[in-house]
Amino acid sequence: MLDIRGLEKYAQDTIVFPAFDLTVERHEVTALYSSMNVRHTLLDMLTGRLAISSGEIRVNGMTLAEGGKAYLSQVGFLLLEEGTYENLSVKELLSFYKKLYHSVPKIEDVIRFVKLDTKANTRIHKLTLSEKRRVQYARLWIQDPEIFIFEEPDQNVDIETKTVFQRLVSHLNELSKAILILTGNMESAIGVTSRIYRLDEKGLKAYDIQESLMRDWEDGEKPSESTELEALHTEDNLSEVGDAPANARDSLSSDKDDELADDEVELGESPVIQFVRFEKIPTRMNDKMILFNPPEIDYIESFEGQTQLYINGDVYPSTFKINELEERLRTYGFFRCHRSYIVNLQKVREIVTFTRNSFSLILDDASRTSVPLSKTKMAELKDMMGLK
Repeated sequence: MLDIRGLEKYAQDTIVFPAFDLTVERHEVTALYSSMNVRHTLLDMLTGRLAISSGEIRVNGMTLAEGGKAYLSQVGFLLLEEGTYENLSVKELLSFYKKLYHSVPKIEDVIRFVKLDTKANTRIHKLTLSEKRRVQYARLWIQDPEIFIFEEPDQNVDIETKTVFQRLVSHLNELSKAILILTGNMESAIGVTSRIYRLDEKGLKAYDIQESLMRDWEDGEKPSESTELEALHTEDNLSEVGDAPANARDSLSSDKDDELADDEVELGESPVIQFVRFEKIPTRMNDKMILFNPPEIDYIESFEGQTQLYINGDVYPSTFKINELEERLRTYGFFRCHRSYIVNLQKVREIVTFTRNSFSLILDDASRTSVPLSKTKMAELKDMMGLK
């Protein structure tokens, strides 16, 4: 359906992404994890706003130059920021799109599916951000293209909207549609597919999140650390495009605290040095080191061998592995809620169930940040909290 071959982009002697290949077939949901710059560049190429100087993008075998309207009619885009007719009601807007696309689905059924029954006659400008996003989902469903391309489809939306999006992706997958999700949020990617790639200046890397491994985690059988790392980060599971080098993995490990049995120093002996536990978590930014108190940290994410701290909406790289941080922060109320995440339980406001095996922790911040919670860890957390 969607076939990208040898596509690359350089800007002012800077590489945005080197040549890469990617194919999205029917019944496939593919997530592409990238920075905002990479995402916008790729979207501009997909929509024809940016000329392709090297490589090509084909939809059902045709490029935009060859197919024109036929190419565009087969692709539906949901952009993070897109204009609409704000003065129309939800029903009026979707009726307009139904006529525009000569669509078959009934407007009432679509409105019901995206949970806007009570807002059908409400003007778009009076809707919340989450409700407007659901209108976008409805518009794409009515368009009914063969390929769906979503940009940050569940960013800054409420739980109901996230659930609607997951149901939509599942429904489209059953209809043999090809789906590509462009996001900078790994949780969004994991939530709808196990076929995840990262695209950056080093190329395209494929993550093999093995279904059997995921089932083992959900069933309570935690694999060994070596198996876990092999499933997510080994070079055997890493597809590199072009000459992009593989990311080196950090092999730093913290020194164990020295323990001294004697507290007194006798005359004539060398002085005994008392080691003090350091209650700060260091991060390095450019040429300086920043020290954070543990309670300042909202949550921690491990991705591609790099551990990152999330603090008040900002991201800081850590020199410690996630297992080391788990050990250091356990006494401060931090909880390993997922193999790739540690959360500060003092920052958690809600525990949300999406499906029987899908859970999230909602943080008490302005963005209502969502952090994944595995089924096994859900049981452990309930046990900690004395819940049944």
